[in-house]
This record gives sequence, C-alpha cells and structure tokens, in this order.
Amino acid sequence: MIDRKELAEEIKLRESVRKAIKIVQKSRQEAVLREQRDERQLRSVIRSLLKEGNAVAAVAKHDSTGINALEDLLKNTNILSVLETGYKSLTTDEQQRESYKNHILNAVQNSLAPEESRKEAGEDAEITEEIDEEIDIAIGDRPEDDPDFIDVNDEEPEEVEVDARDQFGLEGEDKTGRNRAFTDFGDIEKVILTAFDDLDDAKDIAMFEEYLMKNLALYFEKFEGELQVNVPEPAVAADAVADAGMDDGVDSETSVPAFELQEVIKLLDIDDIIENLL
Repeated sequence: MIDRKELAEEIKLRESVRKAIKIVQKSRQEAVLREQRDERQLRSVIRSLLKEGNAVAAVAKHDSTGINALEDLLKNTNILSVLETGYKSLTTDEQQRESYKNHILNAVQNSLAPEESRKEAGEDAEITEEIDEEIDIAIGDRPEDDPDFIDVNDEEPEEVEVDARDQFGLEGEDKTGRNRAFTDFGDIEKVILTAFDDLDDAKDIAMFEEYLMKNLALYFEKFEGELQVNVPEPAVAADAVADAGMDDGVDSETSVPAFELQEVIKLLDIDDIIENLL
C-alpha cells in the first residue's frame, strides 16, 4: 500500500518537474524569438548598407564626361554581347577572328572620324562650305548642270553594283571574318554614334574615342583567352587501344579479368547451384 506522504511528495515532485519544463520551454522560445529579432535587425542594417553603397557607386563617376559616357555605353547596351557572340562564332581558324577584330576596330575608327571632324570644325566648317560652294559655282558650271537644261541623250550610264562588304573590307583579310564584322557593326554603329554625339567638349571627345578603341581591343583579347578552340586530347585517351575478346585476360562480356572469375568460381558451391536450377 502506497504511503500518502510518499504519494504527496511524488505529486509535488512531478508538479515541480512540469514547472521546470515549462520554464525551460519558455526560455528556449524567448531565445528563438530574440535570435529571429536580431537576425531581422541585422538584415535591415545590411540592406541599408547595400543601398548606401549602391548610391555611392552610382554617384562616384570618373573625372571625365567622355569616360562616363563610354562606361554607360559598354555597360548599358548590347555592344559587347554582339561582339562576343560574333567573335566566338568564328572557330574554323584564328585568321577569321583576327579579321573580325581588325574590321570592327577599323570600322569604329572610320565611323567616329567624320563626327569628330564635324565637331572640331564647328561654325568654321559651315563658313568654309559656303565659300567652297560659291567657288564651285563660279568655276565649275557646265550647261548640263543647269536645271533648265534638257538632256536628249537616251543613253544612260551603266551602273556598277558595288558590294558594300567589299567597301567595308580590308585588303588581305579573311572574308568570313569581314562579313560577320560587317553584319555586327551594322547592329552597333548607331548606338556608338548616339553616345558619341552627346559629347561636345574636345577633351571628352578625345577620351571617349581613345578609350573606346583601347577597351574594344582588350575585350577581343579577353574573348580569345576564353575561347578554347583546340582542346588537346588527354594523353591517356591518346594511348588507349580498344580491347577485343579475351585479350589481356579480360572477358569481353563481363569486362572482368579472367583471373578474377577463376577466384570467384572457387568460392561457389557448384552442386548447390545445379540443385537450385533443377
């Protein structure tokens, strides 16, 4: 028979244990909540720091408007992706890629040259053009140039079709690289000229052109380094010889060396195998 005193003490002990468990559980819950609260606060601080860092990065620009314009051009347009795709597509031989690079660089330089000359000339160019026009009219007038002149000659001069790619091309360069460069430059020329046309200061214009050419050349070097056209065959694969039948002690059906099969057979109970099969 259970002693009432012992029973009361046991009940009291159990109650104390339950209270202790509740206290521990509550303490753990509070610790989890504190940890979650601290994590949220930490995330909030990190987000604030990242926003501040992005704001500083956005404000921190180069000390040249021309370089800023160039950076925006390279970052926020598809120029580099177009050139990378075109360059890396030419994998037959290195001459194609070299031709592509040379044609692009030459085309960019030729495209910017008239714009730069126009910007540098300014109003003086307009005055010069007016003077030249007057001189041409005074010296070079022909009856055929008069708008009232009626030409009765039925013969029309033969028009010679000129391939735009031939005009675009460089002598001695691979034509496959030239053709791809011609196509790709047609996609990016307008974007380059738009960014370039926003500049008016002579220093900015010079910086933009110089560093555009340098960066394009550097990116072509980067593309070449990333492009592994001729991957060498591993030495192990080069020396490998296909096995036939049981050559070198290998079973052609199991691909297990013959000496290993013999060792396995020794461990098998042949009579037991036959009995199970029957």
